[in-house]
Amino acid sequence: MTARGERRLRTGHPWIYRSDLRRVAAGPGDVVQVSGGDRRPLGYGLYSSRSVIALRMLTRRDARPGAAFWRARLEAAIRYRESLDIDSTAYRLVHGEGDRLPGLVVDRYGDALVVQALTQATDRLLPLIGELLVELLQPAGILARNDPQVRALEGLDRSVELRHGSVPPEIEVREGAIRHVVDPWQGQKTGLFLDQRENRLAAARYARGRAFDGFSYTGGFALQMAPACDEVETVDVSESVAAAVTRNAERNGAANVRSRAANVFDALRDHDRKGERFDTIVLDPPAFAKNRGAAPRALAGYKEINLRALRILSPGGTLLTSSCSYHVDEPAFARMLAEAAADARADVRVVERRLQSRDHPVLATAPETSYLKCVVLRRM
Repeated sequence: MTARGERRLRTGHPWIYRSDLRRVAAGPGDVVQVSGGDRRPLGYGLYSSRSVIALRMLTRRDARPGAAFWRARLEAAIRYRESLDIDSTAYRLVHGEGDRLPGLVVDRYGDALVVQALTQATDRLLPLIGELLVELLQPAGILARNDPQVRALEGLDRSVELRHGSVPPEIEVREGAIRHVVDPWQGQKTGLFLDQRENRLAAARYARGRAFDGFSYTGGFALQMAPACDEVETVDVSESVAAAVTRNAERNGAANVRSRAANVFDALRDHDRKGERFDTIVLDPPAFAKNRGAAPRALAGYKEINLRALRILSPGGTLLTSSCSYHVDEPAFARMLAEAAADARADVRVVERRLQSRDHPVLATAPETSYLKCVVLRRM
């Protein structure tokens, strides 16, 4: 390994890039011993033959990780979630590097688990990980949602397959007082955007009057806000998603939730053109920037929706706005919001800055593990 790679390791970052490797004697997905330029052992990591991130460090110790190592890491992740006292039956159990289990995601939906192996090594280790999860948690079923596009960067096939027991096509889960129906086989992510769970609960505290939920997916924000609002309009481009919002609203007795399928950009412009006003607005768009080169265009998109939202936000109203694009960092997102407010001629104050839910932990030495920006603004 180069001196630059060693310096990176000393800062506590778990990633080593291919350009910092001097010699490689490993196959795709091997658990390998990592050595410095002087051949001094530095610990063990997971090797990828395809990714720009060639090594993801597991441990700085000399002992080669075995089954007991993986069991201990999974137990630590489970104990951490137990310490959070999560008021939900749907949450993340394992969050990759944030749990020192690189490339592994495990989400819980009731008594079912949905796993994702995002690297060559975790894909090879999935049978062992599945056995350990069955031993530790006794789930009714384990579904492998190995269909994210990122697997292609590792040269891995994309697939969805049952690995243990049974997992139904629909699972009802509870998030606080609200109930959702989740599709773990075909839904977005692993079925639900779990990283916004705590922000959905926060939105309920600010909600009042007439509310707008843009990029609503199956209505998580809308359902949390509905008890405090006169009416909630949800907008998502998908007809099937709009229908799911309606079903979830009926399940929760939320007769004041009205869903429609439309382009959110167009819906905001239409409300602005008609001079309509909302007291509470939520914007939770998909990642507009999939890579660093897309960041400028993504910021233009974020500015457009936030500018339109601020134009239709009533004085004293609240805007909760998010970005899950890692390549749009927090300072850039803040600058964009300031520009949107200036162009909308809206004086706003920042009430709160939030992150992803605590079951998606951020590793202090790896800024890449902090990706979700959520800002609560109030129009003055």
